Amino acid sequence: MRFIMQAAEEIRDSITFDSVVALARDDMSAVDRLISVSLKTDVALVSEVSKYIVTSGGKRLRPLLVLLASRALGYKGDQHIRSAAIVEFIHTATLLHDDVVDGSQRRRGRDTANTVFGNQASVLVGDYLYSRAFQMMVDIDSMRIMQILADATNTIAAGEVMQLMSVHDPDTTEESYRQVIYRKTARLFEAGAQIAAVLTNRDSGDESAMISYGQNLGAAFQLIDDALDYNSSAEELGKNLGDDLAEGKATLPLIYAMQQGSSEDKELIRDAIIDGGLDRLERIQAIIKSTGALEYTAMRAQEAADAAIAALSEIPDSDYKRALISIANFSVQRRM
Repeated sequence: MRFIMQAAEEIRDSITFDSVVALARDDMSAVDRLISVSLKTDVALVSEVSKYIVTSGGKRLRPLLVLLASRALGYKGDQHIRSAAIVEFIHTATLLHDDVVDGSQRRRGRDTANTVFGNQASVLVGDYLYSRAFQMMVDIDSMRIMQILADATNTIAAGEVMQLMSVHDPDTTEESYRQVIYRKTARLFEAGAQIAAVLTNRDSGDESAMISYGQNLGAAFQLIDDALDYNSSAEELGKNLGDDLAEGKATLPLIYAMQQGSSEDKELIRDAIIDGGLDRLERIQAIIKSTGALEYTAMRAQEAADAAIAALSEIPDSDYKRALISIANFSVQRRM
């Protein structure tokens, strides 16, 4: 284990995210072409909204994970391209639905699709992308992969409902919060990594390792996202600062700050979660800072990233494995 973590430190110092992306450039270009072809339809609004959201930027981390994991496991075929596109379609559909449910106005530094096209168009095009993803699953002709992606999609939907139930609930526990981020975020990372093992016919040990890698990577990524909502800028975050508070979401920085703060601090945060809104954002940011809530959240994220890296210990060394390690490191190095 010590050797693995030392190697991870060395990789962290030597590999940039741009070099990771470059390693998968040809595969990602193939994914982009497939996405473009798959979005062609005679319904103009579907094409317009789909193109807007799919081309709206972002690191395309989920399809990148599928591509790199498949190559790290020695895959020589081309179904990882289709799998990566499917994962991106599922993710994009969830974004369209999430932004409607949350009433979000900004994502990835630009207006959300529901702001530009309206809620009805966003929901219906999200449905279209889900159905298109399932059509593409059939083309892979693998019942295992269909099962993985179908189960992941169902889990994500359940996670959305769980989060909706916990909105404006100041008594949300860290455990229930972790359940939500697993279902909403980590589950699709997990599915993408698992698909790589299925495509390459790896044994159950390697498949379990890839599941653990994806699950922990997704958790680390979401934990840092939730911390950044209280310690970043709208330009860096790509959305409005404090969106989680405005929507009444009790994420880990708030949960921990309530546990560690004074009675007055706790009541202020409770009221803010119940009421929503941003009128108390600056005061709550000060409480989060004074209680070490950001450091605590970052520590939990680092634990998850370390677990993701450790899960790769038995995977043969290669540039692609080193890229997967780098992604785990990058997930927790985003500006706090």
